[in-house]
Amino acid sequence: MVRELESKRRIVRQFARCFVDHRNREQVEHSVEEMLAQRVFAISCGYEDLNDHDFLAADPVLATAIGKTDPTGESRRRRRDRGKAGASRPTLNRLELFSGDPAKDGVYKRIEPLPERIEETFVTVFLQAHREIPHRIVLDLDSTDDRIHGAQEGRFFHGYYGDYCYLPLYIFCGDFLLVAKLRRSNIDASAGALEEVERVVRQIRARWPKVEIVLRADSGFAREALMSWCERQRNVFYVFGMAKNSRLVAQIEADLATAKAEAVRTGEPARIFKEISYRTRTSWSRSRRVVAKAEHLEKGSNPRFIVTSIGADHTGGRELYEDVYCARGEMENRIKEQQLDLFADRTSSSTMKANQMRLWLSSIGYVVMNEVRRLGLVGTELEQAQCGTIRLRLLKIGARVRVSVRRVVLSMASSYPYQEIYASAYARLRALDPVPI
Repeated sequence: MVRELESKRRIVRQFARCFVDHRNREQVEHSVEEMLAQRVFAISCGYEDLNDHDFLAADPVLATAIGKTDPTGESRRRRRDRGKAGASRPTLNRLELFSGDPAKDGVYKRIEPLPERIEETFVTVFLQAHREIPHRIVLDLDSTDDRIHGAQEGRFFHGYYGDYCYLPLYIFCGDFLLVAKLRRSNIDASAGALEEVERVVRQIRARWPKVEIVLRADSGFAREALMSWCERQRNVFYVFGMAKNSRLVAQIEADLATAKAEAVRTGEPARIFKEISYRTRTSWSRSRRVVAKAEHLEKGSNPRFIVTSIGADHTGGRELYEDVYCARGEMENRIKEQQLDLFADRTSSSTMKANQMRLWLSSIGYVVMNEVRRLGLVGTELEQAQCGTIRLRLLKIGARVRVSVRRVVLSMASSYPYQEIYASAYARLRALDPVPI
């Protein structure tokens, strides 16, 4: 199923074009595209470690999926490699550990990644997925902790998370992953966000010049540089959370009292929304629209604030908070998929470059799985399923594998409970038109 998607969407192929192969072509048995497909498909199927490829290299199904014409590997050049069609663990390891320093890389690490092109590829895949230009898109920004347990480069203790970690930056548009940037954790949550947003918006606007773009994030991104940049752009807006302070709370004291009285009278939570024009004493260059939520819950008062460049004549305060801002919680589910199902936190290499590559491999794995869900599973009971659920029900299935001279035959059990979903999803993927690249 994953191979069928790749044959139409060509995600791994586009990813492979972001690498320069300096190897001697006459000695190459595994192309960059095949190695990346082997690693990405394995991650999608739940194999996070390079050690797993000690036995995956001999798997004829995986070999077929990555495009090997000899899935049993019997025609390999060296006798010791025969029986394993896929790349070995050391070969894949050299792919991931390229540093750009000849003294460290030696004569073996000869496949060079091009970071700028890799970053552009995520946005390109997103743009290719839309046949029609949307009127408005929302870009969700967030940072998360990636805990590390060794002496990795860039290792710092983070007070909020209470551990040594990285602080990767993610940008999503709905279910589409646009940015996965590994960062040290001794920085502000918004560090580098402006540069990434500028790059993403520039690439989107080159294809969709009139699309309206809204940035959405929590209070860690309510920074002057990011907000003022949006205000200078055409049709770029923001909705950011705001950390509460005594000045803000003082402006809604009467509303908090009213909400409390209503909650006592009804026995239910009560909330009131209020519009505020607010400016910080030193950090903001101008007054901005702030929507305050004066809420009283069973546990007590719960004031919340958001700041936005969207005008009150366009979207009211309640709608902006409840329907626009609160929807950003769905992005956290996507980050959980990245870390729990696709091993984005498997950053155990000693250098940040290598760990960034591992994050990109996980991210491409997410893009592949999300496209299976979006294109293959629409209208089924799994159309909202997490990547881990899709893997267990549709990818890691018991089957009998027979390899002949001309074909690989997979015989699945007639009692397989999800065969109707599998068949319909596979049919949808086969019916897709190939993406021109």
